[in-house]
Amino acid sequence: MLELHSFEELKSLLSLILASVIGTGLIYVLAVVLYRLTFHPLAKYPGPFLAKITAWYDVYHAYKGDKHIHFVYLHEKYGTFVRFGPNKLSINHPEALKAIYGHRANTRKSDFYLAFPAAKGVVSTHTAIDRQTHSRKRRVLSYAFSDSALKGMEEYVLVHIRDYLNKLVSASSEPNGSANGHVKSEKSGWSEAKDVATWTNYMSFDILGDLCFGKPFGMLAGNVENRHMIYLLTQAVRRHNITGPMPALHQTGFDKILLRKIYNDRQQYLAFSRAMVGARSKAGIMESERKDFFWYILRSKDPETGQGFSSGELWGESNTLIVAGSDTSSITISSTIFYLLHNPDCLTRLTTEIDSKFASAEDIRSGPVLNSCTYLRACVDEALRMSPPVGGLLERYVLPGGLTVLGHQIPAGTDLGTPIYAIHHHPDYVPNAYTYDPSRWSSETGSPVDLEKLHSVFNPFSIGPRGCIGKPMGYLEVTLTLARLVWGYEMRLAPGEAGMMGEGRKGLGWGREREGEFQTEEMFVSKVRGPVVQFRERMR
Repeated sequence: MLELHSFEELKSLLSLILASVIGTGLIYVLAVVLYRLTFHPLAKYPGPFLAKITAWYDVYHAYKGDKHIHFVYLHEKYGTFVRFGPNKLSINHPEALKAIYGHRANTRKSDFYLAFPAAKGVVSTHTAIDRQTHSRKRRVLSYAFSDSALKGMEEYVLVHIRDYLNKLVSASSEPNGSANGHVKSEKSGWSEAKDVATWTNYMSFDILGDLCFGKPFGMLAGNVENRHMIYLLTQAVRRHNITGPMPALHQTGFDKILLRKIYNDRQQYLAFSRAMVGARSKAGIMESERKDFFWYILRSKDPETGQGFSSGELWGESNTLIVAGSDTSSITISSTIFYLLHNPDCLTRLTTEIDSKFASAEDIRSGPVLNSCTYLRACVDEALRMSPPVGGLLERYVLPGGLTVLGHQIPAGTDLGTPIYAIHHHPDYVPNAYTYDPSRWSSETGSPVDLEKLHSVFNPFSIGPRGCIGKPMGYLEVTLTLARLVWGYEMRLAPGEAGMMGEGRKGLGWGREREGEFQTEEMFVSKVRGPVVQFRERMR
């Protein structure tokens, strides 16, 4: 009886302890919720209830891939200032762009970027949070993006553009001759239908492989194993985007459990990229005549400190170059082709401009003539505005001293930013914002006020000291590819349902039902499909 009595006492004690733990936990949660809703410095700003009390709201939309569209919804509902996390503000206004991202902004990159480094201590120009570290890295990297360096690398780029165009016009949708389920070619000379996003990805990765590692990945040639790397890289970037809003997921390793498949795919990509960097580092010592990106970053030194990059930093910078240089260019080319085919008058005008400037495809190179193709640049910029490769919000952390934005005093410690896709479609600054209209970029057709407003919100490469260092390279690849494509080939959307790939339509959900708009899935860098297009050589 004594043992039974003792057991009952123990059971009661354990029940009491458990109830106390649960009760304490509930009280703590309620206290946190109450604080975040009423006493938090951002409590006065509107936003969804769940977003105010937990970062899981942001994690959910990152996982869903619709953050760029969701920011439009939030700002339409709540106004210029939206609280989208317990300690996060989205400010949809051009003045916020300058205040948050400008050269004098009292901000740094937020802890969102802690999820990006390939390994502990491996920080790149993109992932560096500390401003001094970033400045040093950017000074070293700037040599590889100088005008003379890019001019020297142009021939490597053109090799793959030629190959890409040949593949687009070929009779088969696959290098080995298989039709891959798309519409077959006709006797009239039209190629089989090609998913432009897929083939442009192959080209961009081959270009970056050549420039970063000394040899292309062979994706245009049909290297299936290396083509799989695109999927692995997409998974790696997606993992960053999901864990970034809640750094604890990364810091505790919980992402290995919660996102096991995505995490394992990321590890495969990192192993591949590390092996490529190791091989290129060794080759760089012996092959001194090949002046590609790696040649410059192996030899460049910070003019202020005399420091170059360590082996870990080389790995980090290579990963940044591959992600930023391949996906952004391929998405821009794909979206521009999509919009030109959905707006045939624009394609006709662009063709006229290119024909008037160049006598042959091989005349199309960087320089004053290509730079004078103002309508080409307008077509590209309008595609970047409509479907930016990075459409979400680039988070910044307010440093001690706070920040003033539109008369609001934002306290130190706040994470904030301006959503790119949302501000690109702000009706107060871009009339008919969901209409593709390259002429809006022309001083001949647009009013000075409208042009000023347009440029005030346009930021596909971000602005300020953290703006994309590869912007000139991106424009070079995109304009060379499009100019040569338009000069040498006709193109049309594939007939039937295939030709609708990538387009908004009924049933896709809020913000995705506009016909004629190229759809993107937001994974920090966007993921796209389509358009599916047929090509043939122009008769001259």
